[in-house]
Amino acid sequence: MGEHQVLSEAEQAAVRQAVLDHIPCDLGLSGQLWTRGQIGELIFKLYRVRFTEPGVGKYLKRWGLTFQCPDKRAVEQDPEAVRVWHEETWLAIRAKAKAENAEVLFGDQAGVLSGQVTGRTWGGKGATPIVCRTGNRFSVNAMSAISTKGRMHFMVFAESFDAKVMCRFLDRLVGHFDRKVHLVVARHSAHRSKAVRAWPADHKDEIELHFLPSYSPELNPDELVNADLKRSLPHTHRARSQTELAAETRRFFHRRQRQPHIVRGYFGSQHIRYILDE
Repeated sequence: MGEHQVLSEAEQAAVRQAVLDHIPCDLGLSGQLWTRGQIGELIFKLYRVRFTEPGVGKYLKRWGLTFQCPDKRAVEQDPEAVRVWHEETWLAIRAKAKAENAEVLFGDQAGVLSGQVTGRTWGGKGATPIVCRTGNRFSVNAMSAISTKGRMHFMVFAESFDAKVMCRFLDRLVGHFDRKVHLVVARHSAHRSKAVRAWPADHKDEIELHFLPSYSPELNPDELVNADLKRSLPHTHRARSQTELAAETRRFFHRRQRQPHIVRGYFGSQHIRYILDE
């Protein structure tokens, strides 16, 4: 195609905007992800012009579009609730915490399974590398909370996550502070249970709970801690028992506690930066 442009500038702008604003099935094509072939089909559908995939690729490069892994969103997410969180709720939490000279933390829980292997490794072409893991099935759970100052607090436990565990975590958390804590968490059933709601009510001067919009994990920086944990453990552990897996999980959290710059980095991702914005 070279520098010769078969599509006019207006037609190019229309196709580019369609790709940014819609998924293929919105426009009568198949699937939810754009490929060069799909964009070629869209161009043909709109302007009856056929392009090869390399030809479409040249347009995409000119338009500043790159091939990326998409963020996932639950169809149940309420965009209005997310807007209210950004424009009203979060600003009110931050203002109140500042007025009280309180600490704001974001918390979440995670489960770690035995035999979990994520990531990639090098190997010979056509010969898949083998990573040995125990065939026994066991798991551990963890609850953590982080702040923009790089502080991290955690608790590793073997039992299922429930209201009793959450209250135990809250009790441990407030013990680390000599001022009030505002803790932001997801709307997990344990977080919203009667017992958990009663605990802060009995410790009003020590802690206050706030809930993110439903189905909005991208708003919680502690989700990145969980991802980091699950990405890091396969590189460091070959646990053969629940006790060993719990020990490796604690080592991960202790290591991150000594690396506040990494904890602060969790707040730098695209959907989390709102926390740092004044």
